[in-house]
Amino acid sequence: MQLYTNPYSANARRVTMVALHLGVPLELHLVKNMKDPAEREPLLRLNPNGKVPVLVDGDFVLWESCAIMQYLAERTPGQTLYPAELRARQDVNRWLFWCVQHWAPALGVLNWENHVKPKMGFGPTNPAEVARGEAETARFAQVLDDHLAKRQWVCGGGLTLADFALAPTLADTAAAKMPVTQYAHLQAWFGRMRELDVWRRTQP
Repeated sequence: MQLYTNPYSANARRVTMVALHLGVPLELHLVKNMKDPAEREPLLRLNPNGKVPVLVDGDFVLWESCAIMQYLAERTPGQTLYPAELRARQDVNRWLFWCVQHWAPALGVLNWENHVKPKMGFGPTNPAEVARGEAETARFAQVLDDHLAKRQWVCGGGLTLADFALAPTLADTAAAKMPVTQYAHLQAWFGRMRELDVWRRTQP
């Protein structure tokens, strides 16, 4: 299987972490410059959105990071990251959808405004967008912090795809000035994620 990826993409990193955890071998195709037509053209042929990650398994092409994580888990016998029991699986799905709909977009605003734009020279930071990102981050960080108050991992059965989906969005906490350090339960969980071997192995 082949994975089109970029180590600085949180979406791509979550897939790589899951693959390493499951022991799934992947041939990595690094897309270094998303603006370079020579690199972008092959990617667009696989994913009309022009984004990473993209998984190619024979004649099957799959994009969207959470779908790829589910696919890798489903084809791995004996895995525990994506439980088979109905309610346990839907609990994981709940947090995958929450990540895509709420968590990642909120943190993404701050990552773009405070980190990517200044670093890449894409113009001045927009104070209104920063304020919006901070408000959304505080709102959803409290949800996650409350949820983690009495558990080690996001879902009850142990480490799951939910943890791998949520954690990479926090990788640039300091650079993006994400207001999340005051949430003790969230930070304790994120510390456990950073101790995983696959976290270290996927560090950009």
